[in-house]
Amino acid sequence: MSTSFRLFTAIIALSLSAVSWADDPAARTAHSKGEPAETLQQAVTNLSEYNGKLEALLAKAELTAMDMHEVHMLTYTLENALEKIQADLGEAAVVLEEVHVASETGQPEVVQEKGQTYLQATRALAQ
Repeated sequence: MSTSFRLFTAIIALSLSAVSWADDPAARTAHSKGEPAETLQQAVTNLSEYNGKLEALLAKAELTAMDMHEVHMLTYTLENALEKIQADLGEAAVVLEEVHVASETGQPEVVQEKGQTYLQATRALAQ
């Protein structure tokens, strides 16, 4: 059997199995959870590490069924990381807007307090 045919068969099998549990969040959650991203620092670390792993797999001339499985498993951790980063950046944007408004309306105490909160919240991204 040719490698291309095996890869095509593996992709079809993965796609069909994904369809069967895609509509059931409980089944999908039970499938794999990936590495947690409980803090922004942990999320950024996981994003960097797992992006590197994904990049190495994607650099291959041809992806095997095992490679496809590895990509599938990596995406759980990457999704967790992106979800945490997105949530934390949403909160940071709200705080930054408070700094912005306070700077326009002459509230130096608010600028100091909220500015520090913003910097602390985004420090992991600016390293």
